[in-house]
Amino acid sequence: MPNALISTAPDFSQPIAVLKHCHERIRKQLATLQNLLDHVPQHGNDAQAQQAAHSVMRYFNQAAPHHHADEEHDLLPMLNSTATGEDAAVLQKLMPEILAEHQQMDSLWHSLNQQLSHIADGEAATPATLLSAQDVHQFSSIYSAHMEKEETWIAPMAKRIFNDQQMQQLGAAMQQRRGISA
Repeated sequence: MPNALISTAPDFSQPIAVLKHCHERIRKQLATLQNLLDHVPQHGNDAQAQQAAHSVMRYFNQAAPHHHADEEHDLLPMLNSTATGEDAAVLQKLMPEILAEHQQMDSLWHSLNQQLSHIADGEAATPATLLSAQDVHQFSSIYSAHMEKEETWIAPMAKRIFNDQQMQQLGAAMQQRRGISA
């Protein structure tokens, strides 16, 4: 009997719900980044900081690239080939913005990943090895606005205009990208 008290991730038969679930996980990782800004100056790169840094690095080095690829290679092209009228106009405006934000976030992540590696490795916390509050803020701000845009416009559009076959195709592509057998 499943435990109703434990929340589970949606499966790939609900690809838009999977993408939303990814956004929830991203928000948790962004909160952890913010917590590290406060923790490390007070406690150094202790075991808690190391564990938190590893967790953020694991998410943004493994799961986030899959999420971006889901959108860039499957969701947005499928929407682009399906959307008509006002949906098509909205998509033509938002697609370049979303793709540009992915590039911005990837660039910022490269810098943050290097900063986090000092913490994850337990190096002495010095001004040179601390997280940049500016980088964390910029990364979090771009990601938050990006997710809001997708949740306000892109996800509802997909849910509204994709048929069952398109949802299955999207879910199968996402599952395959992660190396999960059907």
